[in-house]
Amino acid sequence: MMEYKGYIAGIEYDDSADSLHGYVVNSGPYSIVNFYGNDVEQLKCEFAVSIDEYLASCEEDGVDPVKPSSGNLRLRLGPDLHHRATVAAIHAGVSLNTWIKRAVDDATKVPVDLK
Repeated sequence: MMEYKGYIAGIEYDDSADSLHGYVVNSGPYSIVNFYGNDVEQLKCEFAVSIDEYLASCEEDGVDPVKPSSGNLRLRLGPDLHHRATVAAIHAGVSLNTWIKRAVDDATKVPVDLK
């Protein structure tokens, strides 16, 4: 995992450019920056430069930067779903937090082979 100032990079190989392409994965539905490199060291450098430029641009424009996801989530389930999830967690022998984490993890797993 490549991380800088709390932002996490996703990395792909770009066959058309024969280079590595990076983007921020924890900044919401759209990546705030994209960067390229020919090797890991260059990619790390470009990632840091891109984040620093993004933050400087936000400051210059007087806008709040998109903050990286913190891992904390406030969730409103409604009384019925909250009750059902609590009962399911009790039956599983885990806390409600652990049960919800497992449910979200199971629901968001990506198959290894996307072909």
